[in-house]
Amino acid sequence: MTKLCFSRAIFLIIVSYSFFHNLITSGASISHDNHNREALEIVIGGGYLSPAEPPEDCPPPSPPPCPPPTPPPTCPPPPPPPGNQPSHPPQKSPRASPSSPLSASLIRVARVIRNFGKPIEYDPKHYKDTWKGDDPCTYSGVICDKVKNKRTAVGIDFNGNRFGGKGGKLLDINTIVGSIPDLMFFHANSNNFTGAPANISKLRNLFELDLSNNKMIGEFPKDVLKASSLSFLDLRFNSLNGTVPAEAFKLYLDVLFLNNNQFTGYIPQNLGDVRALYLTLANNLFTGHIPSSIGNCNKTLVEVLFLNNSLTGCLPYEIGNLKFLRVFDVSKNQLTGPIPHSFECLENMELMNLSQNYFTNEVPEMLCKLGKLSKLTLNNNYFTQVGAECRKLISQNMLNINMNCIKDLPNQRPDAECKKFYLQYTACPNENSLLQSMSCPVKTTESSLDSVPRPAMAPSPSYAALGIHH
Repeated sequence: MTKLCFSRAIFLIIVSYSFFHNLITSGASISHDNHNREALEIVIGGGYLSPAEPPEDCPPPSPPPCPPPTPPPTCPPPPPPPGNQPSHPPQKSPRASPSSPLSASLIRVARVIRNFGKPIEYDPKHYKDTWKGDDPCTYSGVICDKVKNKRTAVGIDFNGNRFGGKGGKLLDINTIVGSIPDLMFFHANSNNFTGAPANISKLRNLFELDLSNNKMIGEFPKDVLKASSLSFLDLRFNSLNGTVPAEAFKLYLDVLFLNNNQFTGYIPQNLGDVRALYLTLANNLFTGHIPSSIGNCNKTLVEVLFLNNSLTGCLPYEIGNLKFLRVFDVSKNQLTGPIPHSFECLENMELMNLSQNYFTNEVPEMLCKLGKLSKLTLNNNYFTQVGAECRKLISQNMLNINMNCIKDLPNQRPDAECKKFYLQYTACPNENSLLQSMSCPVKTTESSLDSVPRPAMAPSPSYAALGIHH
C-alpha cells in the first residue's frame, strides 16, 4: 500500500478579501456601520516587494516527494498552517467524481472559456492546453467550488499570463468577464486586454476585480459602478482617462487602486464617501484641491496616496480626523501653505511624505512627536523652522528636511530663492484656522524618542501598488 507523505487541502475563501496573486499583507481591524472588516489581508496580483525591482511571477513550489521508505516508514510531519503567508489560488480544481454529472451551467462556462481562448496565440504558461472537454473545473485558471450544494465556477485567475492575440492583437475583455454568472473574483492583471468590462451588474457575487496592467483605454468603466458586491477594484497601470465619476467613491470597497492612468480634472467632492481602507490616486493628472470631505473617512482610511499629480491649494484641516491613517503621501504636487496643526491627532501615522511642493512656515513640533511615525519626508519645500523634537528625527535619519529655508541647517535653498518665494506667496484663505490645535481623542504629551523605540513600519499595500507588474 502506498502511503501519502503529505496532504493537500485547497481552501477557497469565498467571502474573504484575499485571493490575489502574490500577497502583500496589511491587517487593519476597522469597523464600518453595519459592516465588520476584520484583519483584512490584501493580495495584490502580479507580485511586489516594493516599487523597486518587483519579483518575477512564479507558481507556488510543489511539495517535495517522500523519500523511499525505510523500515519503519516515516513521513515528514505536515506543514504548519499557512497563517498570513502567501497562497496562490489553484490553477485547477479537482475533477468531478464519476458520480457527479456536469451541470448545464458548467458546460456553458466551459464553452465560454474555449471561445475566449480561440484568438489567444500567445500563451506562455500553456493554459489553453488544459482547456479541453466539458468540465471547466479542470481548466487552468478556473477555480470551482460548491455554492448552495452546486458545483460551479467561482473564480478566474489569469494574473500574469500575458495572453495576447495574433501579431500582438489585443483581446476583448467582454468575451469572458460578464459571461460566468457565479463569478466571485476575476483576476486578470498583466495581460493584453482592452475594452470596458460590461454586464458586471449581472454578477451579483463578484467581490474582486483586478484588470490592472492591461491595455484598457477610454473613460472609467461605468458598468463597474453597478457591481454592488465589489470590495476590491484594481484598475491601475492602464490608459484610462477623463474624470473619475463620483459614484466610484460610493462603492463599498476595501481597496481602490486607480494609480498610473491618465485621469484628469478635479477629485470628486464626495471623496469623503470612500469606505476603502487603501486608496491610491497617484501618478495621474488630477488638478484642484484635495476635498475637505476626506475627513469623513475617519472610520476606515488607512493609506492614501495622491502623489505625482497637479494638485493645488492647501491641505484640508479635516485630515486630522483620520484616526486610523498610517500612510499619507502628497509629494510631487503644487500644494502650499502650512502643515495643519490638526495633524497632531494622527496618532497612527507611520509614513508621511509632503516633499516637492510649496509648503511654508514652521514644521509643527507635535507632528514630530507622533509615537508611531517612522519616516517624515519634507524636502524641497519652503519650511522656515524646525524645533527640538523635529531635530531629533533629523539626527535619527527619520526626517528629510533638505532644500527648504531653514538657515541653520545644511543643504538648504539659497536665501535669495527663499526671499523671492515669500514675496510672491499668497496665504491660504483659512490659514489662521490651519494653525489652530485640534481636540484629539488621545493626544501625545511627550516625545516618543524619550520613551519607547519607534516601531518599524509594516509593508504598505498602497506603495506596493505603485510597482508595475512583471
